[in-house]
Amino acid sequence: MLNRRTLLGAASAMILAVSAGFAQADVVKIGVLAPVSGKAAADGQEMVNGAQLAVDELNAAGGVAGHTFELVVGDVGEATADAVATAAERLLGDRDMGAIMTGYASGSNFEIEMMAEQDMVYLVSANSAQTEGIISPSPDDFGTVWSMTPSYAGYNTEIVPVIEGLAAGGALTLPNKKVAIIASDNPYSKGIAEGMVDAFGKAGWEVTENDLLPFGEINDWRAFLAKIRQNPPAVLINTDYVSANAATFMTQFMEDPTNSLVFIQYAPSVPEFLELTKENSSGVVYNLLGGVLNTPTNPRAAEVLGKYKAAFGNEPGSYGPALYEQVMIYADALGKVGDPKKRAEIGAEIGKTNKQTAMGRIQFDPATHLSVQSNDGVPIQFYQIRDGERYLFYPDVYATGDFQQPSWMK
Repeated sequence: MLNRRTLLGAASAMILAVSAGFAQADVVKIGVLAPVSGKAAADGQEMVNGAQLAVDELNAAGGVAGHTFELVVGDVGEATADAVATAAERLLGDRDMGAIMTGYASGSNFEIEMMAEQDMVYLVSANSAQTEGIISPSPDDFGTVWSMTPSYAGYNTEIVPVIEGLAAGGALTLPNKKVAIIASDNPYSKGIAEGMVDAFGKAGWEVTENDLLPFGEINDWRAFLAKIRQNPPAVLINTDYVSANAATFMTQFMEDPTNSLVFIQYAPSVPEFLELTKENSSGVVYNLLGGVLNTPTNPRAAEVLGKYKAAFGNEPGSYGPALYEQVMIYADALGKVGDPKKRAEIGAEIGKTNKQTAMGRIQFDPATHLSVQSNDGVPIQFYQIRDGERYLFYPDVYATGDFQQPSWMK
């Protein structure tokens, strides 16, 4: 007959075994902080889709370190400070939250401070200047926060040598050395525009317009375009990243186009831009840092794009693949650490990442927590839209087509 001590020991062993079983079967929540409503909803929904694709794939494979995953969405709406803070607090308050992902949530990335205070794993794919500004003074205080995008310095400077290189090579005829720039009043658009003004000025270009509009829905760009037509520049730049705004801009420009190369920051990469502009977008140029590097030298991109299209029925822009890869990077780190509660350790493992992704090879700079920009890492990519297709024309090593002078230019 078993004595009381033996029974208690057996009972304790059973409880431990059951507890261990529960621990192995824990559902780890992954939050997505995104603008799933409002003017940037196309981006927000794509972020959610990309993260969900990764979660579904991980769960179908049995999870990671005995853990499966559940996606929880925090909608930041129009990305006001209050909306972002409220959504972030809701996700942070969930005791089962293992990590939070975003393409972008706020324009300033202020929520990084909130994540770091709770050692929450936070992966972001935008607003690199703001990320660097917050983290670089004290990187050790932000061990769980990492950016998939490199420094935005390339956005400020690379456009000048690329345009001048096209002209020198005979692919582009520039009627003058004038540039006109318009931006919307948010840190991303305004910061890039300011950097471009400086870069063009240093290269000897005349900046004929440097306008700033309130951030929000813009249905009429004609007042600005009227000024442009009075003094046509060789290069016309709009750094408003909202695809609907940019589509309206391009459509209204084509009502009476000037002899100008049109460059629009980021927005043409969003599938919605092509849907809204149709033939009016043919000839426009844009660039990406951290965009999908869909070239023969990076088969990972075709793999991820194929999975996304199979799951959702359409080609994604940048944020679907980015959020997919962010979840996978988190899963890799969790697999090494084992315990989702050890978020500081998981953050340290993420910092050691050296992985080929749809955006290129991701490695992180320990001084800024940004991914490293280079042709061997995450390169800056320049694209031109022609007849509904996107052609990567710079850098040459990844080119999928040549730049062609837009049909409206003489």
